[in-house]
Amino acid sequence: MERFINILIIDDDKKNRLGLKEILAGAGNNVLIANSHIDALPIVQSKDIGIMIINIDSPSFTGLDLLNTLRDESKNSNTYKIVLTDSTKSGAKMVRGLNFGAVDFITTPLNPNLIRAKIEVYKSLFYKDQRIGQLLSNIFPENVLDDLNTKGKFSPKRIENGVVMFTDFVDFSMKAKNMNPLTLLNKLETYFTVFDEIMERYQLEKIKTIGDAYMAMAGVSETIPNPVIRACLAALEIRNYIQNEQLVAKALNKEFWEIRIGLHMGPLVAGIIGTKKINFDIWGDTVNIAARAERASIPGEITITESINERIQDYFETTDRGPITIHKRGGSINMFFLNNLKHEFALYNEGKIASTELRKICGLSTIDFTNMRIDIINKLKALLPEELVYHDVDHTLNVEKAAIRYATLEGINDHDIYLLRTAALYHDSGFILQYDKNEDFAIQLAQNNLPVFGYSEEEIKIISKIIGATRSNTEPVTLLEKIMCDADHDYLGRPDYSFIANRLRSELESEDKEMNDIEWIEFQLHYLENVHFYFTETAKNIRQIGKETRIAELKNQLAVATKVTT
Repeated sequence: MERFINILIIDDDKKNRLGLKEILAGAGNNVLIANSHIDALPIVQSKDIGIMIINIDSPSFTGLDLLNTLRDESKNSNTYKIVLTDSTKSGAKMVRGLNFGAVDFITTPLNPNLIRAKIEVYKSLFYKDQRIGQLLSNIFPENVLDDLNTKGKFSPKRIENGVVMFTDFVDFSMKAKNMNPLTLLNKLETYFTVFDEIMERYQLEKIKTIGDAYMAMAGVSETIPNPVIRACLAALEIRNYIQNEQLVAKALNKEFWEIRIGLHMGPLVAGIIGTKKINFDIWGDTVNIAARAERASIPGEITITESINERIQDYFETTDRGPITIHKRGGSINMFFLNNLKHEFALYNEGKIASTELRKICGLSTIDFTNMRIDIINKLKALLPEELVYHDVDHTLNVEKAAIRYATLEGINDHDIYLLRTAALYHDSGFILQYDKNEDFAIQLAQNNLPVFGYSEEEIKIISKIIGATRSNTEPVTLLEKIMCDADHDYLGRPDYSFIANRLRSELESEDKEMNDIEWIEFQLHYLENVHFYFTETAKNIRQIGKETRIAELKNQLAVATKVTT
């Protein structure tokens, strides 16, 4: 698996800068350069820098103040800082650099092997930090992690209107008896992974799973508005997903699972319990009532309490169930079935997916990216001609993946990454209709489809320009357009180039553009050397070396092929 990292060199000595960049080029290193800390500031503010190399002999180096400034302004507070100094300087100066927050030092004259070895160590630590951060973010809400990092503890908090959701599968214990344990676990993991994705889309926080039960909350750890509406939207999406799975299973004459869902809103306490294996959890009567609402529901239905219904009845269709007894606790609470969205607040007039207006009310992105992505991928799978073995769905998904990678390294914000991914998913859809000038149809298709998924006119205009930038003989203008073009040709610098290029050859042959072996090699060389250029500094840093290797390989192949024919 390829891994990439931004490495920033801050040095006013041109010889050092170029020497370090040459030493560190390749191996997933996106090497960035700044002449001074002033030039470095906008870079650390916009990009996630993993390793920073700072020349402490530079006149612009001001010691602790500089490192503190870079730390405070940095997008990534966990950057590994390495100081660079002349080996003839006193050891005290290197020690001073370490005391100023650096983790290591390198000296001039530059020792390539030693530098690469040290950088590889800190790259490994950086990737490990990323993995740990991802794991912790999966365990604790963001505000809990912030408190743990800054204060070393998280004090219990009382929430007046927290929303709690429970789901569980009907007759799970009976099904579990008849299933292989590994098969059972894999099926649960598949469902819970989808639930996790739904929680993320609606900004809910998963608390835990207990066997086949799934517990989540809203309005406790996040700050965006209308948690009760977001929780109901998430519950609807879970229910609809399980219903679709049931339809597929029935069509294939397979066993299917059914789900019950319950929600309640009220006061609760959130906190961390334990000292060694710590766990974030919530407590209070609200949790018990939400669990009871789930147990009182029926297969394929969502049961909500009156406190929920009062807040969402303007937006959702519900059915009154009357008072439901709360066992053990005593008493009863009025409960309702949550059916669907009201048509005026739903896309496609189906009552299943929130409209742009409702998403705005909830502080969510106005675009329904998830369903847009499913829609266009299904169209590509169904409508792309079979002879397109290069411009196929796999190519589209690879371009999307490369676009995400470049955008992340470039520090692009989440909203613009969604626009970029949308353009990547649509950029080859024109091949559904025609081979030549396919971009025009792709743009038309995007302009017709995207409004349905909540995209604004301005967003569609940006997406259309990004798609248009992939036309041959077109110069990309914006950074998003440049990233799109580089992502579209990311494979030119990858080790799997030959495999993908051969698929292009097969596709061209289906379009009556056959070439013999020498012509094919010459065609590739002409394109790589004279037609294609990477546009972003990131692509040049991480793919140009690989591209040059492909060129050298093709030249060797041409020499051998020419010799054989003569």
